[in-house]
Amino acid sequence: MNRADVLTAHLPVIDAESEPFWAAARERKFLIRHCEACGRDHFYPRRYCPHCWSERCVWRPACGRGRIYSYTVIRHNEAPPFRDMVPYIVALVELDEGVRVIANLEECTPDVVHVGMAVEVIYQRITDEITLPQFRPRSPF
Repeated sequence: MNRADVLTAHLPVIDAESEPFWAAARERKFLIRHCEACGRDHFYPRRYCPHCWSERCVWRPACGRGRIYSYTVIRHNEAPPFRDMVPYIVALVELDEGVRVIANLEECTPDVVHVGMAVEVIYQRITDEITLPQFRPRSPF
């Protein structure tokens, strides 16, 4: 069973608030929310700004680069279908825009991952509706 098959069983639910994010992901673009009232960015998709509670939030493209803020290596997970994926890395990525995103870290092994590692977004098409943004290490430029 490949990783895409495993993930198909546990897909996010697309709703009216998150649909623009998923539409952009299908086109290999990463969007974050920006509050026009307080000027701060935030992630995940929601109607109100978590900083000032304004409804004046818009979508903005993000560069898709950042650094590992924290991570965990999942070495044991008996829940199907995740038991076929271990070990895998779940990372908290701080994007260059300052918001933090939780995602899988791909193309990296547990012995190499570290806090501060430079990463970039990659996209894994799972279904016609869902393309999952994930991250991989990048070389510093």
